[in-house]
Amino acid sequence: QVQLVESGGGLVQAGGSLRLSCAASGRTASTYAMAWFRQTPGKEREFVARISASSARTNRADSVKDRFTISRDNAKNLVYLQMNSLKPEDTAVYYCAATTRLTEIASQYEYWGQGTQVTVST
Repeated sequence: QVQLVESGGGLVQAGGSLRLSCAASGRTASTYAMAWFRQTPGKEREFVARISASSARTNRADSVKDRFTISRDNAKNLVYLQMNSLKPEDTAVYYCAATTRLTEIASQYEYWGQGTQVTVST
């Protein structure tokens, strides 16, 4: 079992930055690939970024590729999403997720956090 708790969301002006954190607990948490997804009301959960267990492989959605960076610290069981140059369209609830696979498909993630709200104002 892996428990995930996100933090770091909030209200920021367009062009600003936020860093989200995901604290993972569980004996094998560091062996899981991790990802960030986001969701707005009435829409499906959208892939944002993922990172392999060793941090060797990462991928980001085209919409955030030049602005967001995913990283992890396995010694602390933390995963981060650094978000720069934020836009109003980045407003969403951001979720941390864990899987044994390397995938961008939400249904293939086994564990999810409760989400943290990010709101970007104009």
